[in-house]
Amino acid sequence: MKKQKIKIEGMHCTSCSMLIDGDLEDTNGVVSASTNYARGETEVEYNENEIALPQILQVIGKTGYKGSV
Repeated sequence: MKKQKIKIEGMHCTSCSMLIDGDLEDTNGVVSASTNYARGETEVEYNENEIALPQILQVIGKTGYKGSV
């Protein structure tokens, strides 16, 4: 398992952070996601044998936000 902090651009409220968490946690290989609107970042725990960081960033992008390491 690996943990990674990712900066998130485009969040406007706490509902945005809940949406990101939900989409990430529904993704195979992602164990948990904890997004903090006030800090503008998410911490993702994932199985790197099942999913890679670029794929996680794509999930965030499809949700409508920009993620960067």
